Amino acid sequence: MAGSERQSSASGLLQPNTRSVTTSDRQDEKAVLALEVEVCTGGEEEGEEFREQWTRSLDFILSLIGYAVGVSNLWRFPYLVLRNGGGAFLIPFFFFLFLCGIPLFYLEVCLGQFSGISSMFVWKVCPLFKGLGFGMVIVSGMACIYYNAVLSWVIYYLINSFQSQLPWSHCGHWWNTDLCIKYRGMQPDNANASLGINISLASNISQLTNFNQNRSSETVWKSISDISLSSPNDTVYAYNSSLNKSFTGLGEIRYRSAAEEFWQFNVLRKTSGLEDLGSLQIHTAICLLTAWLLVCLCLIRGIKSLGCVVYVTVLLPYILLTIFLVRGLMLPGALDGIVFYLKPNFSKLTSITVWVEACVQVFYSLGPAWGGLITMSSFNKFHNQCIRDVLIASLADGLTSFYGGFVIFAVVGFMAKEAGVSVTDVATQGPGLALVAYPEAISKLPLPQFWAVLFFLMLLLLGLDSQFGQFETVVAGLMEAFPRQLRNKRVYLTFGLALLSYMVSLPIATEGGIYVFTLLDWFVSAFCVMITSLIECAVIGWIYGVDRFSDDIQMMMGKRPGTLMRLCWTVITPSIMLSVFIFTCAKYTLPVYDGYVFPMWANAIGFFISMIPLMPIPVGMIIALAQQNGSLLKRLQSSLTPAPGWGPANKKYCPLYNERQQHYSNQPHWFISFIHNLKSKIDLLPDKISSYLLLCHEQESLLPRL
Repeated sequence: MAGSERQSSASGLLQPNTRSVTTSDRQDEKAVLALEVEVCTGGEEEGEEFREQWTRSLDFILSLIGYAVGVSNLWRFPYLVLRNGGGAFLIPFFFFLFLCGIPLFYLEVCLGQFSGISSMFVWKVCPLFKGLGFGMVIVSGMACIYYNAVLSWVIYYLINSFQSQLPWSHCGHWWNTDLCIKYRGMQPDNANASLGINISLASNISQLTNFNQNRSSETVWKSISDISLSSPNDTVYAYNSSLNKSFTGLGEIRYRSAAEEFWQFNVLRKTSGLEDLGSLQIHTAICLLTAWLLVCLCLIRGIKSLGCVVYVTVLLPYILLTIFLVRGLMLPGALDGIVFYLKPNFSKLTSITVWVEACVQVFYSLGPAWGGLITMSSFNKFHNQCIRDVLIASLADGLTSFYGGFVIFAVVGFMAKEAGVSVTDVATQGPGLALVAYPEAISKLPLPQFWAVLFFLMLLLLGLDSQFGQFETVVAGLMEAFPRQLRNKRVYLTFGLALLSYMVSLPIATEGGIYVFTLLDWFVSAFCVMITSLIECAVIGWIYGVDRFSDDIQMMMGKRPGTLMRLCWTVITPSIMLSVFIFTCAKYTLPVYDGYVFPMWANAIGFFISMIPLMPIPVGMIIALAQQNGSLLKRLQSSLTPAPGWGPANKKYCPLYNERQQHYSNQPHWFISFIHNLKSKIDLLPDKISSYLLLCHEQESLLPRL
C-alpha cells in the first residue's frame, strides 16, 4: 500500500477545470499526469507482492455467506415473520432485499475488489469523507467486543450439554427457586406447600377453576381481581398455564421453567440493574476467553487460514439445520407451528411498521456499512466476477432466514402442543429463543445430550463466521495503517488485539453483564450504520460519479452494471434508507431488559457510544480541507476528487485509468458546476432586479400618455 503515502501534489490532475487554463497550467497538468502514471506503474510489483488473495473464489463466497448469515437469522427473522403477517412478510422482505440489500452489498464488494484496499483507507476515493473508513473500523471493533459475549454463552451451554443429565431439564439445583417448574405450562405440584397458599372454598371460586380456555389472560386476571375474599387471611389461587403465572389475592406469582432459571440464575446470575455490576463470573470469563481464542486461531494466518475454516463453519450449520428440520417434523404439533409461521395475513402489509422492520432486518442481516464486505473483497483477484458472488451470498442469507424459520417453528409448535398453549405464547426472539425455548424443547427429546451438542455447535459456528469478518476488518485496517511495522507481525497483532478486546469486554462477564450487553447492543449500531450507508451512496453515486464507478467495474469484469443497479445506487436505495432512518428515529425507544428500565445516565452513555463511530467523519472533513490550499471552494473541490493513491488494484490498468481520469478532470464536476452556476445566478440577481425595476419605471412613465 505504498500509494497511500504519496504526496497530494498530484491532486491537480483530478480537479475540475474551473478557471481559464494557461500554457504553463497545461504543462504542469501533463507533468502531474506523467508522475501519476509513473507512480502507478512503479507500484505494480510492490502492491501485488504484499497483498494477499483468496486461494479459491469459493473461499470468498463462503466467507461472504458466513459473514452475512448469523445467529439473528435463527432467533430474529422467524419471530418477525410470525409477528408481521406470516408468509405475507416475505413480500416486503424480498422487496427490500433486491432494491436495498443487494445494491449496497454489490457496491461495497466492487469497491473493495477494484481498489484492493480495506475499509479504513478505501475512502481516499473521496478524501472529504475519509473518516468513513475509520468509523467502519470503530463500529466493527465495538461490535466484536459485545458480540463475543453471545459466543461465550453458547460455549457455556455446549460444555453443559455433555453432562449425563442436562442441567436445564429439571429443577432441584442450587440455582433453582421454589417457583421453578420443569417445563413451560406445567402446573406446579408443590405450589401450595412452598408458597403457603390457603385455598378459599368460597362459592365464587368455581368461576376461576373452570374458566373458559378461550378467554384472554386479561379477562381471567380481571375476574380474579374482582373476587372478594371471605377473610383478609384467605388467599385465592389459580394457575394459568399459558402465562406460567399464579394469581392470588395477594398478587401475581410468576413461575419459571427450569430452562429459564438456568439462563437467568446460572448463566447470567444477574443483579438488580446496571447500578450493581456485582462480581466477575469466572465461568463466563473463561468462556469469553475461549471465544476470543477460537477467533484468533481461525484468523492467525489471515484469509489463508480463514479460507480453510469456512468450509466447516459455513457448510456444517446447513447440514445441522437440515437434521433438526427432519427431526422437528417428526414431533407432534410441528405442522401447527409451521402453519402458524407461514399463514399469510395480508392486512398487515398496510402497516408501515411491517415494511420498516423488513428493511431493517435485510440491512442488518447482510451487514453493509460495517466494513467487513469491503475488507474481504479487497483480497479478491482483480477480474473476479463478484456479481455472481454477491447474488449467491445475498440470496443465501435471505433463504437461510426463511429455511431456519421452518426449523424453529417446527419445535415451537411441538412445545405449544406439549404445554397446551398457543404458538404465540411460546414464540419469542433473541437469546430467549436460542438459549431458553429451544434448549427446553431439546430436553424433551430422546438422547437430549446429542441434540443439545449439535444445536449449540451450530450456533457457535454461525456466530464465529460473523465475528471473522468484523475482527478481520480491524486487523486489516491496522496493518494498512502501519504496513512496515506490522506486515510481518500479524500473529502478534491478532492475539494482542484479541487480548485487549477481551479485557475491555470483561464487564459483560460480571453479574450485571447482561445490562452492559443490552446497552451496547442497543446503541452501538443504532444510528451510525444507516448514516454510513447513506454517505456511501452519496459518495459513489454522486460525488465520485456512478458513471465513473461503472467504468471501474467494466475494467474489472468487462461489463458495466445495469441501469436498475445504477438507479438504485443513486436514487432508490438512498431514498429507502433515508426514509427508514427517519422513521426509526421517530419511533426510537429506550432499552429495556426483562422489565428493567435503564436510568437516564445509562441512556446518555448509550447515545454517546452511538456517536463514537460517527465522530471521525466531521474530523476527517476538517483535516481534508485543512490539507488543501486556496479558497474554501478550491479546498472543497480538491477534497471531492480522488486522492493520488486511488486506482485499480491491478497496476497494469493504471495508464487506462489515468487516461479516463484526465477525461473526467477536464470536465467540471457536477457538484462544482452546480455551485458555480448558483453563484453566477446570485451574482446576476442584482442586475436582473435593477433591469426589472427600470422596466417597471418605464412602463409607469408611459401610462399618462396612454
